[in-house]
Amino acid sequence: MRNDIHVQMQPQDKLREECGVFGACDFDGGDVAATIYYGLLALQHRGQESCGIAVSSTTGPRGKVFSARDMGLVNEAFTAGQLEQMKGDIGVGHVRYSTAGSSTRENAQPLVLNYVKGTLGLAHNGNLINAPQLRRELAYTGAIFQTTIDSEVIAYHIARERLHAKSVEEAVGRAMEKIRGAYSLAVMSPRKLIGARDPYGFKPLCIGRRGNTWILASESCALDTVGAEFVRDVEPGEIVTISPEKGVESDKSHVIAKEKHARCVFEYIYFARPDSILDKTSVYHARIMAGKFLAMDSPVEADLVVGVPESGNCAAMGYSMQSGIPYGIAFMKNTYVGRTFISPGQKNRESGVQVKLNPIREAVEGKRIIMIDDSIVRGTTSDRIVRMLREAGAREVHMRVSSPPFLWPCYFGTDVPAREQLIACNHSIEEIRDIIGADSLAYLRIERLEEMVNGLGICKGCFTGSYPLTPPEEDIRGEYDS
Repeated sequence: MRNDIHVQMQPQDKLREECGVFGACDFDGGDVAATIYYGLLALQHRGQESCGIAVSSTTGPRGKVFSARDMGLVNEAFTAGQLEQMKGDIGVGHVRYSTAGSSTRENAQPLVLNYVKGTLGLAHNGNLINAPQLRRELAYTGAIFQTTIDSEVIAYHIARERLHAKSVEEAVGRAMEKIRGAYSLAVMSPRKLIGARDPYGFKPLCIGRRGNTWILASESCALDTVGAEFVRDVEPGEIVTISPEKGVESDKSHVIAKEKHARCVFEYIYFARPDSILDKTSVYHARIMAGKFLAMDSPVEADLVVGVPESGNCAAMGYSMQSGIPYGIAFMKNTYVGRTFISPGQKNRESGVQVKLNPIREAVEGKRIIMIDDSIVRGTTSDRIVRMLREAGAREVHMRVSSPPFLWPCYFGTDVPAREQLIACNHSIEEIRDIIGADSLAYLRIERLEEMVNGLGICKGCFTGSYPLTPPEEDIRGEYDS
């Protein structure tokens, strides 16, 4: 048990991804806990509040699972001694971000269930829109819940369907017929590793291989970290089953037409690491293109283009390439400041900006600056960053945003807040410019989003209010999140 107290702050005006998942199965029988650990380190940007690993042996006694979960970052939660004790050739891991009020150790994943067919370990990224209804139905049939996350609803349904299904992958498929929303799953059964992705493809999931070790991961960058080669993406609606006996099997009975795919576009704008490739599209390239589009559509005379670290940097490079205006670094980021809240109060939001970023006076003094950021949510961070540049001597500050204005909340695993908290809902672009103190302000045109991701089917609900699935009548975000 750790006794240290760490105070970590971050600006609350940034979007947050819900989770990252990682699974591994070694056909040669080697232990996979260390591989999962390093995979989770590579996915740490997807969730910084809790993490966990669960492993088992495909040849050992059924029901014996080594599991560890804790709050905090991956390198804080696990020791070398713990990993050495976690013996097993199959396992799943998880990193989690939660909305305020549900960040507890009990809600950390992976979830491990013991039932008549053995054990089930589940790691889930996403958010179900029918979780409350399914939860009530299960509760009225005797289910006792240990968490407040919708991932437990998924685990229960898979376990119940397994009682009547021929295989665990068939049980996963039956559960998919009941759950609605965004989910990418890594499921550990006693003998198989299963990956599943919702039919719309909201959340990414890919397959990798290192020798005879097969891997599931939210992003390809995690495969690179553990020395695995990228095999392919799990398709929207697909179930993949990995076992020593049959290798990789695919069930595409839940696949829908590509025209209905609705990948979260913010994976490409902000969430994913730039070195990841999601659904055959480079995140780095997508962000470069966003910057180029901004330069084409919203040009302005300036001396230097800079990005707000880290997600604004690639778009700033793209703007510079297209405009011919030099690219530079204007901010020093304190990489040792984590992202766990100390409280939701406004005072801490303000101090979080100053702790994480500091302008480089020599780079910006006397210059006209174009500053690129990935989004403006509430506007409480952008005004402080603009002010930092002015106090460092910038002559002009022109802000460009590599996404369209947020006008609607998200129900599929991204914490876009309620409409009344979105600055673009209540103010015109000119009013926002005045509030944040910029000399000019422009957003990425919504028509550019498909071009940015090479024509992939994407979800634009938070910009348009038109969702791929009907939003829930009751807003359960923050209550049954993953």
